[in-house]
Amino acid sequence: MTIADIDLVLSAPVNLRDLGGIPIDGGVLREGLAIRTDDLAYVTTDVASQLVAAGLTAIIDLRSPLEVSVTGRGSLADYPVAYHHLPLIADVGRSMGEGATELSHDAMGQMYLRMVEVAAPQLVTALNVIAYTPGTAAFHCAAGRDRTGVVAAMLLLALGAADDDIVADYALTGGNMVAIMQRTAPVMGAMWKALGFDADAVGATSSLLEGSMEVSMRTLLDTLREQHGDALAPLRAAGLSDATVARLRERALGA
Repeated sequence: MTIADIDLVLSAPVNLRDLGGIPIDGGVLREGLAIRTDDLAYVTTDVASQLVAAGLTAIIDLRSPLEVSVTGRGSLADYPVAYHHLPLIADVGRSMGEGATELSHDAMGQMYLRMVEVAAPQLVTALNVIAYTPGTAAFHCAAGRDRTGVVAAMLLLALGAADDDIVADYALTGGNMVAIMQRTAPVMGAMWKALGFDADAVGATSSLLEGSMEVSMRTLLDTLREQHGDALAPLRAAGLSDATVARLRERALGA
């Protein structure tokens, strides 16, 4: 599968938001530290220019190698922005086969737990990028919901945010889901086909447009504490240092 196989139209993100304004330990997270978003690989040149002009200096791409190979980096590759490919799921096809195609809020929470435990080194690297890039870091997957939501949760935990605020940020994506599905349909549909899945059948097994999104993130946070005590324990074991956490908090509260 190549980009030539996809009827892809460049477009603005529909699930982009700065994490600024969220209460954290010692104050409120400032704007301009971290942006979470849906796929940046096929933004328009205008959007790319605007992001860079606003201070973007690093991109953390959480997509799988297959996803990246299809779309590449897009318009932002033409700018002096650091690029870090940190896949939280190495093989999307295998994850679908193992994790059952049940796409419920509870099942997603359990998948997030596996992400934190298995991809802890990538998550630690992502937090270090955010801590030490001189400007704004943007992190994204395809929808800006699941893999992106896990990184946002780990960042906010490191900054001392309350669970309710972490869950509230995650749940904001719920109102964007229809637009997200429309924007990502060409790429995701082609990818499911290349992996041998029926895109319509995958969608039919999903209940993610029903009920409350909050369940997934609460499942992650509660289960991390039940199994590890400290919700950040898997990341600390993978190398998350007190120095990085201190740097994140300093930057998050700084002018």
